[in-house]
Amino acid sequence: MPIVESDPWRTQYFAAVSCPDNVVIPTDDQLAYQLFPQHRWIYNKLLICETQGLENAPHDIMPRQFPVFSKPIYNMRGMGSGSKIIESPEQFRAAVQPGHMWMPLLTGEHVSTDVAVIDGEPLWWRHTIGKTLEQGTFDHWVILSEARPEIERYCGDWLRRHLKGYTGCVNFETIGAKIIEAHLRFADQWPDLYGPGWIEAVVELYAGGNWRFCDDSRRTGYSITLFGAHGPHYKKPDHGAVNEFLSWQGVSSIQMTFHEDKAPELHSMPPGGFRLAIINCWNPETGFKVRERLATMFQSSLHPPEEPRTPKAEFEILAEL
Repeated sequence: MPIVESDPWRTQYFAAVSCPDNVVIPTDDQLAYQLFPQHRWIYNKLLICETQGLENAPHDIMPRQFPVFSKPIYNMRGMGSGSKIIESPEQFRAAVQPGHMWMPLLTGEHVSTDVAVIDGEPLWWRHTIGKTLEQGTFDHWVILSEARPEIERYCGDWLRRHLKGYTGCVNFETIGAKIIEAHLRFADQWPDLYGPGWIEAVVELYAGGNWRFCDDSRRTGYSITLFGAHGPHYKKPDHGAVNEFLSWQGVSSIQMTFHEDKAPELHSMPPGGFRLAIINCWNPETGFKVRERLATMFQSSLHPPEEPRTPKAEFEILAEL
């Protein structure tokens, strides 16, 4: 399939979409790095800081002030692997390791943004915010229907300055509208929530350098995650039982986000938990109910049972959005 998806639980979004055999559309950073050598520098997080005037350095150089945010200079696997806050010189000396860097600990809204780009010019934007838990995990993501003008101005100017000649999708992660990461791809966790015809528009973007997508009916979507404890070797629930949830009103898709035939420690997961499933939906109350049911199914498959983490839904934050 020319739309290359490394995670089998996400091929559901692309399997029915026609794509020319000579067009390759990446959904992971490893392939994007190989496909776009002229622009692969954006995976160097030192350079992401440099292009914005943000103080940064490899670990061998002591920061002038604390706290700072530490992470790998390159992380092609995602999921916040190896990242942490460092509060003091003493903590920094103990944490120093090759291939890591530090940057300012930014404050403000943390947003994931997908952009359709032609020759460095942004033509379409969509923003997502997450409800964070501890140690790199998220309870849920909200795919916003509204714009984020400050991000679009700042990242749009950055694209025009630094990604001239690039046509395709770009994903930004920003905090307080400052870029902390950039990727030569879109976020493949929730493309079904961007609306009918979006994947087809992406194919035309890569195949012909055109962007044609009618986005007049966009609406807020939700991507709700289920995490379990690190350590157990989880088994996926019965396929038929999971498919039954797809008939519930407001549920768009369900992903089982791990490999049963792969040791748990070989998965790229954040320190705070092992991600088991994602429910994409239009109705958050329904999505949280599906998560509770899935948690029970995973719990019953463990011997002895170890309960997956199912944080209580925080409906207050949803009401504020």
